Amino acid sequence: MTIIFPRLLEYNDITLLLIRLMIAAVYITSGWPQLRDPVAKGKQNDVSPGLMRFVGTAEVLGGLGVLTGVLAQLAAIGLILIMFGAIKKKMLDWHTGFWGKDNQGWSYDLGYVLMCLVIVTTGGGRYVLPSLF
Repeated sequence: MTIIFPRLLEYNDITLLLIRLMIAAVYITSGWPQLRDPVAKGKQNDVSPGLMRFVGTAEVLGGLGVLTGVLAQLAAIGLILIMFGAIKKKMLDWHTGFWGKDNQGWSYDLGYVLMCLVIVTTGGGRYVLPSLF
């Protein structure tokens, strides 16, 4: 493998931290409204309030896990499974294309699957809460 900019490798852990912050921000802010009003969010997404509560809880806890680095790999795997569910819903139930109408397709979801996969395969980097203890 040829590295063109080897000095940039020094920033791997900072980059992983930034990815973790983005994942956490998206999932925590997505899951919280699902916990606050699972009935309305369930109707909006064509799923039961119970499933909406489960998904909201998983998104918030997964986001916190990725953010802090506590069980980050397991948290990221859980978030990947949630996104597979979202992609399935968009593709098979709603027949949304990759980009979708008004950019509401499953390209966004796939991007977060890949970001979470980076966390699964790297452990989230050096800047994680467990490394402080």
